[in-house]
Amino acid sequence: MVITPAPPPDDKLPDNFDPFEHLQKIYIPQHNAIVNRYFSDLGDDWKPNIASARSALRVACTMVDNDNQLMMSLRHHLLFDLLGYSKKNLAIFYGSSLDTALPVSGHPQLFLYFSQDSQAVPVNGKRLDHEKSCRLTRYASKAGQALPAITKANLIEIAREIKTQFVEGKKGLVYTSGKISVSYTDPPNGFPRGGRWLVNSKSEAISLYQKLCNIVDRPFDLNKINVITPEKDSSTQASTQTETILGKQYKEPAYRPVANLRFRYAYVSFGGSASPIFLIDTTFRNTALIA
Repeated sequence: MVITPAPPPDDKLPDNFDPFEHLQKIYIPQHNAIVNRYFSDLGDDWKPNIASARSALRVACTMVDNDNQLMMSLRHHLLFDLLGYSKKNLAIFYGSSLDTALPVSGHPQLFLYFSQDSQAVPVNGKRLDHEKSCRLTRYASKAGQALPAITKANLIEIAREIKTQFVEGKKGLVYTSGKISVSYTDPPNGFPRGGRWLVNSKSEAISLYQKLCNIVDRPFDLNKINVITPEKDSSTQASTQTETILGKQYKEPAYRPVANLRFRYAYVSFGGSASPIFLIDTTFRNTALIA
């Protein structure tokens, strides 16, 4: 007995193939299955009607065979965009649009360190200090990037500008810290969200940020300054108040005390295993590029 194999299926489109009709046959069942899930609260035995708002919406969203392209598009838009089905089960984003600001990693990071003069620290008080940083967005930390890699000549130029802005008579510039929190947000120019300067006056903070912008050769924009002044007053460094934790008494930390902080040194960090490079150090404890 000879078995004749069945002819293979035709691997071409039929002569009377209608692309839109084919799309409807594929698309409409998929779309209506989503509609059924979205309106599942109406029950499995639901029949098309407009007696209630939910039922009327389901009728409007449900595609039928005689829909043209415009009707299909409108039904899709109603369900996915206006009713918000396309937004279902998305991850919740906590934060603000500022959290998605331009990344600054890959650029060298400049640090400036300030601290209180030792003779100004009150008895039983803690010496105050502050470290401020920004990114050198004109340069890349390493070679092979879109931006030019920073060079020693660039670092020396930055060090000289720091000396101009923050050193007077071979001593570091002094500013007064306090309870006022002032931030400057400009990610493309090296100032990402999150940094702040605690000062005793807004005008002094503006002056400090202007100096920092001069150092990194970026324009200063007053509109990017944000000031927060808490109602709570600053406390003194020599606080005598105590608090009890697990049965033991500890001295309460001072709340944003008013104190003079002096510029001490500046260095650049490249991330990874590369050692930071000190640009200038008024304490002479570190070997810096310039004196």
